[in-house]
Amino acid sequence: MNIAIDGPAGAGKSTIAKKTARELGFIYVDTGAMYRAIAVYLIDNNISPADEDAVEKSIEDISIVIKYEDGAQQVYLNEKNVTGSLRTEAVGNMASKSSALPCVRAKLLSLQRNLAKEYDVVMDGRDIGTNILPDAELKIYLTASTDVRARRRYAELIDKGESDVDLSKIERDIELRDRQDMERAIAPLRQAEDAILVDSSYMTIDQVTDTIIKLAKDRL
Repeated sequence: MNIAIDGPAGAGKSTIAKKTARELGFIYVDTGAMYRAIAVYLIDNNISPADEDAVEKSIEDISIVIKYEDGAQQVYLNEKNVTGSLRTEAVGNMASKSSALPCVRAKLLSLQRNLAKEYDVVMDGRDIGTNILPDAELKIYLTASTDVRARRRYAELIDKGESDVDLSKIERDIELRDRQDMERAIAPLRQAEDAILVDSSYMTIDQVTDTIIKLAKDRL
């Protein structure tokens, strides 16, 4: 069984997808982490997403591996653990731009689909239900208001010990990323016709997870 969870940045997709997979005994496929790993590579090598030829050539032979160590997900880029770099604002913004490139999407598409064929998976991203797993048995479009998503990201950064955090800037960045994701030419963010809308603005993590699990069990 495949569960596809799509939605804008900061809606809680990764948290919900991980918890849902764990409680159902499914495999969680973190597509966002894969795209962010490529973003780390592009930033580290000073490669602009505007130069698609350079991006395509540079990522031909890179490897991205997701492992679970002591119950926690670890992402390896060319055998180097880059997990600690994935959630920065710079990487997130780069991933939003680079993920729109056909060469980047092609690099990861076959790996993601093969996992979904072999295992029961929960996969989250921007175009899982519309593009990567169009035949998924359950599709969820998880969203929340821009204000709520900005406040969640602000709290996350403060908890990490970052002091130079501007809530209004975070909200502007989220609005910009929403536009980039929804207006890009390749696989834009949108709700699949057969996806179920879940607005998490005023729901707890457990409430959202329970909602998705009930929907999944109804389809088993």
